[in-house]
Amino acid sequence: LTSPLARYEGILAFQRCFTALEQCRMPVIAAVQGGCIGGALDLASACCMRYASADAFFSIHEINVGMPADMGTFPRLARFVPEGVVRELAYTGRRMPAAEAKAHGLVNQVFATQQEMLDGVLSMACDIAAKAPLAVMGSKRLITYGRDHGTADTLEHVALWIAGLVPSEQVMDAARANAERRVADF
Repeated sequence: LTSPLARYEGILAFQRCFTALEQCRMPVIAAVQGGCIGGALDLASACCMRYASADAFFSIHEINVGMPADMGTFPRLARFVPEGVVRELAYTGRRMPAAEAKAHGLVNQVFATQQEMLDGVLSMACDIAAKAPLAVMGSKRLITYGRDHGTADTLEHVALWIAGLVPSEQVMDAARANAERRVADF
């Protein structure tokens, strides 16, 4: 057995792995087929967007093994799923089907099959990849900042971000492409 301090430090290190998904510069998309249980739900909740096949289900399973979820499910999930629903899942460990997960805001879209989901997610990723990388990164950072701060602070942060970008080469390329009615190449 390890000491409580070593366990604590180990948990923090593991939590940072999931936080890295939130903090990386590009969007992270989760595609869920089948069970998204325990740590998998921790991972999915750290992603920007979540998509599921109709057979997917979600469970905060840790309660069934005598512990609370420990990798970030609670603070992340409670930001986009009603708190009462998070509490129910946390206290019971029940399986939430994909359709219910969509109804509560946990997933963006439910696809009939795994292949349709993968095709849809790949299409979404391609759409995002075609945009100016700096704009995508900025959007991700600003959305996350806004989630964690008040409106006034976020507007100040947005103003600083935009002031530092314009006129970046990517902004200029996008503006030229729009004026010429063509797709920009990033």
